[in-house]
Amino acid sequence: MARRRRSLSPLNAWPGYVDALSSLLMVVTFVLLVFILGQQFLSAAINQKEHTLDSLRKEMQHLAQMLSLSEGQVKALQVTDQQQRASIANLTTQLDDTQKQLSNEQQQLVAKEHELTTAQEHATATETAQQNNIAALTAQVTELTQQLQAIAKSLEIEKTNESQKDAQIADLGKKLNIALADKINQLKQYRSDFFARLRDILKGQPGVEIVGDRFVFQSEILFPTGSASLSAKGQQQIDTLAHTLSEVIKSIPADLPWILRVDGHADSNPIHTSFASNWELSSARAITVVKTLIAAGISPRHLAATGFSDNQPLDSAQTAQAFARNRRIEFRLTDR
Repeated sequence: MARRRRSLSPLNAWPGYVDALSSLLMVVTFVLLVFILGQQFLSAAINQKEHTLDSLRKEMQHLAQMLSLSEGQVKALQVTDQQQRASIANLTTQLDDTQKQLSNEQQQLVAKEHELTTAQEHATATETAQQNNIAALTAQVTELTQQLQAIAKSLEIEKTNESQKDAQIADLGKKLNIALADKINQLKQYRSDFFARLRDILKGQPGVEIVGDRFVFQSEILFPTGSASLSAKGQQQIDTLAHTLSEVIKSIPADLPWILRVDGHADSNPIHTSFASNWELSSARAITVVKTLIAAGISPRHLAATGFSDNQPLDSAQTAQAFARNRRIEFRLTDR
């Protein structure tokens, strides 16, 4: 009867479920162990992706918590086999995704290693090029230093030569100054002789005077009012001056540079003649005197005509006498 009861008792499926779950847990546990070991081996090579691996560890811990179900959850899984299968399928999917993610991380790590290797090679090449450039620059600096030393020596030689030349120039300058002083002294002597002769010839004549180193004729002696043409008396005066100058020239050495400067001056009163201003009048009178001297035989090389208008008065008063004194022709024997 007992045997019959045992043979007639319903089939007990509980041990089969327990074995299946145990096998599944062992597989999952093995997979997790393999995954954790693989993760530990890869963690040393993917330090830059540590934050991603930390996230994966958290997910694995969550999976471990889900796998360590309580007995009540196991009973619930026994009742809801379909839900358990779905959970297993979900876990399998997550495991596949995790493996894919690990594969991607490995590929990225390989790419990073390749980039690092390329960068190192580039850095090595760059360093080599820089060393070559430094060597070339060092050679250039050495060459330039040698050139600078040669230039410095040349400069010292030039400074020595320049000092000698400066000494020679200074000596020549002294000699030239002495020679010029001699020429000026000679010219002063001839000027004094010239003015002395003119003074003797024109002695006592009004409107003629010596002012400093200039012999001065009032314009009224030489020219009519407002005109640049010599009067008869003026022509006579210039002829006398030319004759006296010709006599003095005979005694002046040919190498002595001199000129007789004829300066025309006017007063400050505006003019109403054919001349536009006192500038034109004073210049025209000086030119007329120079042309007369040239006609009398004086070389034009020793003559110069200048006009000063009313800009250099002898008397600043606003009187008829002052105006008459300022209207003048000056003769100055000077060096050229």
